[in-house]
Amino acid sequence: MERLLDTVRTRAASIALILGVFVVWEVACLGFRVSDIILPRPSQVVAVLVDRWPAIAPHASQTLYTTLVGFGWGVLVGVALGVLIGSSRLAFQTAYPLLVGISSIPKVAVVPIFVLWCGAGTVPAVLTAMIICIFPIVVNVATGIATVEPELEDVMRTLRASKLDILWNVGLPRAMPYFFASLKVAITLAFVGSVVAETVASNRGVGNMMMIASSSFNVPLVFAGLFLLAAMGVSLYVIFSLIERRVTGWAHRKTDLAVAT
Repeated sequence: MERLLDTVRTRAASIALILGVFVVWEVACLGFRVSDIILPRPSQVVAVLVDRWPAIAPHASQTLYTTLVGFGWGVLVGVALGVLIGSSRLAFQTAYPLLVGISSIPKVAVVPIFVLWCGAGTVPAVLTAMIICIFPIVVNVATGIATVEPELEDVMRTLRASKLDILWNVGLPRAMPYFFASLKVAITLAFVGSVVAETVASNRGVGNMMMIASSSFNVPLVFAGLFLLAAMGVSLYVIFSLIERRVTGWAHRKTDLAVAT
């Protein structure tokens, strides 16, 4: 019961903080008579979302689609590379510097290359979302596998387990908390990649909508796009958090005990 009350209090405080930020924003814009071109009020942004939702919805669905597809491919590639790098010291020493170098390249710089290869449209956005979320997944999965306690590996070897058995029964479960932590980071980065590509090489999506709105000085519509991206990002973050608690609840037992006491 006490744990439930603590959870309710935490969520209520979070909601109150968010609402408080919007109230202060609204009051400040009214009190200082801030122009809509400079900073629209939250009520104006919500009104734009409601009034123009039929026109905004296709852009939102396009961005969500490209983000999820790119994120899915990024997860597949990231997990494969993470398992390889975390399981082999040679692979770690040879491939990790290359991954760091690739991740250091600004992703907006590779969008024109994707356009040359694949043409403008959905594919460059998917590829940009994919490459931007691979690195955190690789790092976390490799770290989880590489930091398996030697004692567990010794026990498995005494049971005549092969390297594949150790990886499957010890390494991968040990890496699950790291993996889900990387998913929550990667999904937000995937939105960044999609929107960046849409502003450069697409005629659909929230990024393209925001570029057109900014060119016509429709600032409330620009902020409506920001609100929409934030809502989608938070929703997916919450979904992965719930899945994480379901799959890796054993990793949070210390937190649960701390709350219970």
